[in-house]
Amino acid sequence: MIRVMVVDDEALIRTGFQHILEAADDIEVVAAVPGGQAVRTAQERRPAVVLLDIRMPDVDGLTVLAGLRGLPHPPVVAMLTTFGMDEYVTAALRSGAAGFLLKDTDPEQLPSLVRALADGGTVLSSEVTRTVVDGYLSAGPQQEAVRSLDRLTDRERAVLAAVAEGLTNADIAARIHLSTGTVKDHVSAVLTKLEVGSRVQAALLAERAGFLRPPRDQEEP
Repeated sequence: MIRVMVVDDEALIRTGFQHILEAADDIEVVAAVPGGQAVRTAQERRPAVVLLDIRMPDVDGLTVLAGLRGLPHPPVVAMLTTFGMDEYVTAALRSGAAGFLLKDTDPEQLPSLVRALADGGTVLSSEVTRTVVDGYLSAGPQQEAVRSLDRLTDRERAVLAAVAEGLTNADIAARIHLSTGTVKDHVSAVLTKLEVGSRVQAALLAERAGFLRPPRDQEEP
């Protein structure tokens, strides 16, 4: 079972997400709480995935995210919002969020999105994906990003390329013929060497370094 916690200041939103997710046989909503109770509840209930509202009146979602990331066993966190504004997207991802979902995401998609998050995938609503990429890539390739990639082994670079495609750990394991546990170890090493807090940040750093684009002599004329 995938243990999920929903954090939102509106009881109706919490209840709605809980009902949708608990309809799935492999998902258990272990808590649905407002922001002020989130970190303490996560410490007690140990969810694997947290869906966190980024804008709440009692406590800022980014503050909650920092608290969750600081736990001994931090959950994977995807931010929930009704807004697709640049500053919220980039701030959340830079703080280690694994995804960014609009609250009007198709309910039928939510269980599969949670599964992807639990398996190490990254999730971005289509409405905000372009905003995120444009914001990170506007300055073009950076030499520091290139130097960061030089720290990786060939195997870690292969894992990074797969992460940048949005593949889950299971998908990567199948592609490069490794166990899921070994893939997790490689992903952890990649994040450490690149000095980033999430798979999204690693993928965007790779893009800024030009790692995901073919060499000029291989590009289409």
